[in-house]
Amino acid sequence: MFESFKSRAEAVSAEVHRFANGSEASRFLSDFLVREGVADQPGKRAVWSAAPEFPGIDPGSFAGKIPGLTVDVTKEKAAEAKVGISAVEWGLADTGTLVQDASDVKLRLASTLPEIHVALLRTGRIVPDLQALLPSLTPESSRYIAFITGPSRTADIERVLTIGVHGPVRLVVLAVDGDPAEKPAERRPS
Repeated sequence: MFESFKSRAEAVSAEVHRFANGSEASRFLSDFLVREGVADQPGKRAVWSAAPEFPGIDPGSFAGKIPGLTVDVTKEKAAEAKVGISAVEWGLADTGTLVQDASDVKLRLASTLPEIHVALLRTGRIVPDLQALLPSLTPESSRYIAFITGPSRTADIERVLTIGVHGPVRLVVLAVDGDPAEKPAERRPS
C-alpha cells in the first residue's frame, strides 16, 4: 500500500521518504533542517508541533543541535518559520492524501503557515481509501480533520496553477515503518 501512496503523493508534488525506524527518520530530519538553513541562519527557523507524540522521534533530541527549532508553536513563530513539522494520523493510498486530526491549533499552525511542511506518517497507518478510514473518525474524538494532498495550490487566478498561495510550497512526507506487529486500519464491513 505504501508504494501506491508514494506514487500518488509524488504525482501531486509531495516529496516522500521511507524509513525503517524513527532513528533513521530523525537523522534525515536533522540533516534536512541543516540543509534548509534552520541550524545556522538567522531568521530561518522551524516549529514542531510535538503533540501528538510520534513513536521513535523525539523533538527533545534535536535540542541544541538545531538552534532555530522550537516546540513552542505560536501563530507568530509559525508565520516566521521556514519549516513546520507535525505528525499525521493516516495516509490514503488511492490519492496520496495525508489525514490529520488537527483539533489542536498548534498542528494547524505548523502544517499551514511555514513555507515547508514536514509530515510524519507511520506506514502502518496508510489505508486504501477514504471509505476504509471513515469508520475510524467520529465527531467526539476527531473534531477538526485536515486532508493534505501535496503542497498548497490554486488555479482560481485566470486558471493558472499557482503553488503556495494558501499554505506551504513544499510537502515533505517522512513515512516511518513501525512495529512489525502494527496493522493498518482495516476496512470494516458496511
